[in-house]
Amino acid sequence: MTRTLISGGLVITSAEEVEADVLVEDGKVVALALRGSDAARTWADGDAEVIDATGHYVVPGGVDGHTHMEMPFGGTYSSDTFETGTRAAAWGGTTTIVDFAIQRPGESVRSGVDSWMAKADGKCAIDYAFHAILSDVNESSLKEMDVLVDEGVTSFKLFMAYPGVFYSDDGQILRAMQRGAANGALTMMHAENGIAIDVLVEQALAEGRTDPRHHGEVRKALLESEATHRAIQLARVAGAPLYVVHVSAGEAVAELSRARDLGLNVFGETCPQYLFLTVDHLAQPGFEGAKYVCSTPLRPEEHQAHLWRALRTNDLSVVSTDHCPFCFSGQKDLGAGDFSKIPNGMPGVEHRMDLLHQAVVEGHIGRRRWIELACATPARMFGLYPKKGTIAPGADADLVVYDPNAEQTLSAKTHHMNVDYSAYEGKRVTGRARTVLSRGRVIVDRGSYLGSAGDGSYVPRSTCQYLI
Repeated sequence: MTRTLISGGLVITSAEEVEADVLVEDGKVVALALRGSDAARTWADGDAEVIDATGHYVVPGGVDGHTHMEMPFGGTYSSDTFETGTRAAAWGGTTTIVDFAIQRPGESVRSGVDSWMAKADGKCAIDYAFHAILSDVNESSLKEMDVLVDEGVTSFKLFMAYPGVFYSDDGQILRAMQRGAANGALTMMHAENGIAIDVLVEQALAEGRTDPRHHGEVRKALLESEATHRAIQLARVAGAPLYVVHVSAGEAVAELSRARDLGLNVFGETCPQYLFLTVDHLAQPGFEGAKYVCSTPLRPEEHQAHLWRALRTNDLSVVSTDHCPFCFSGQKDLGAGDFSKIPNGMPGVEHRMDLLHQAVVEGHIGRRRWIELACATPARMFGLYPKKGTIAPGADADLVVYDPNAEQTLSAKTHHMNVDYSAYEGKRVTGRARTVLSRGRVIVDRGSYLGSAGDGSYVPRSTCQYLI
């Protein structure tokens, strides 16, 4: 039996903040005891290895419910492998990711899941799970959904964007949602009107508007809100739960708010890039804006107030990263002279916990809401709670000793993601993970990486725990 005692810290979960010591045995949290209590003194006098958290927070490991490691897109692959990407996540205090297994058109959903399982097997530094992307909705793939839900793949993503690649029409979406209503699966939606966007892309290129900034101009906020509205109505018809990914625009937030006011099982996610970056980054001179090409796109600054408000009111429930990095040299530059060929995606898996803590420092959210958005709610949303996302007896000992006063400057020179630029280059933030445990094992400590590829395990998931 291995025993570890984390003592002296302020334990923060989504439910409470308490000065307590945490006892870990064989990879699980077994008990918490108030500072100075008889139990805490007994533990301190025992044979446990002690991690001193004095002056620090003790928080659950982050759960990032939206990553894309080794994802094929635009003739290339996202630059982080499951090995490099999960290692970077660990450095930033994230101890579980849920990635996306892609069904290719004409192939089975199972083959996509098997392919992504093989990519991740023996490579991950932290625990991992999978959603499935449905690119070919038909009777066969609908039947596969039932089997996969039983096996722990309990959410399926569809796209209203990218015609000819991932796009599903309204009829296919409705059929998949109906299946989800029957088998308990959560439908995840990339909500942009891809058919209309393609018209605007064609027109922009014909007029010589080829720079990266035009990526944001053609992917209009109204086309995000229209698709969000349509997805909600389809989900209502199907009686299915809906989770809208990477919400970026105030108009889309308004659609989610209306649906939630009706008591519908509709949820929204946003990402740090929409909270801290703006369309001005897309408009940087030369080709620099290509670094910030992602979909949905960055928006004008006024949208951020809507996103922060929605995070406080729970009209947006989760902050994930949509981590999908492409190097500036050799990948993003595939779109030089044609913004539509720039691979869509940005790096972020390493910095989510710190950027959200910066939001605490700046007064956008409170400490427990930080943990709710980054740990507890994604764990509940994707059927991982209470194994993940909290600090309680029986939970996996995925724990972070977090220094709330550490100052750092985000930079490509110091990050651990396998990408040649930082979307937040030069940004100063306060707060940093000092010690990170994955199932009780210390994998990051005081600037040293102590883990290895294969430390992480695949975690089957139950269904969404928020459904009413």
